[in-house]
Amino acid sequence: MTLAIDARGLGKVFGAGALAFRALDAVDFQVTPGELVMLVGPSGSGKTTLLSILGCVLTATEGELRLFGERVSGRPERELPLLRRALIGFVFQGHNLIGALSARDNVRLVLESRGTTAHAARAEADALLAAVGLADKRDRLPAELSGGQRQRVAIARALAGAPPLVLADEPTAALDAHAGLEVTELLTRMCRERGTTVVVVTHDNRIFHLADRIVHIEDGRIVDGRLSGVAA
Repeated sequence: MTLAIDARGLGKVFGAGALAFRALDAVDFQVTPGELVMLVGPSGSGKTTLLSILGCVLTATEGELRLFGERVSGRPERELPLLRRALIGFVFQGHNLIGALSARDNVRLVLESRGTTAHAARAEADALLAAVGLADKRDRLPAELSGGQRQRVAIARALAGAPPLVLADEPTAALDAHAGLEVTELLTRMCRERGTTVVVVTHDNRIFHLADRIVHIEDGRIVDGRLSGVAA
């Protein structure tokens, strides 16, 4: 079976000489298609660096990375945006919506960047917003939505065009407990329905039970990977 994520010996060093800092050290990280993995660890442990490498935002200093059999390591940087567009949807801590665009247009823009026609993009954006419970808010600007509603738009945007991999960086951090759980349950349900692979970086132990597997990282190394429900 081809792995969704196959990272072998990943290392990342920032800076050089006396100022060099090793953020990741010989990380092996494998995820099967359709799996939902939560990546947890203290601040500065390397989890966001790892997520950024998996998302083709940063490049590793050492090691090899494949996504769905596609070799990422060693590719020219100019090719990485094409891989991101084809394979990956993102959900960010601060939702990262474009403030001047409506909920519909924030989702539509992603679809059109992937080659969807304007008419089809509008229809799919409306369908995704309906699926996240925001059919009646599709013309609202982000400032007119609650924090939970903005994250719902971000989920719709991440799933636009059906990318096989969704990466979420602290998606509940700016939300209260109820909204955080609600948003994560929504993301989980929609991704399971689509067979989407998901990696979530989180400190929020209230959502751990939604994961298939919890992977702990400390000091740039994977130290444990357990089944969901095991306390950190």
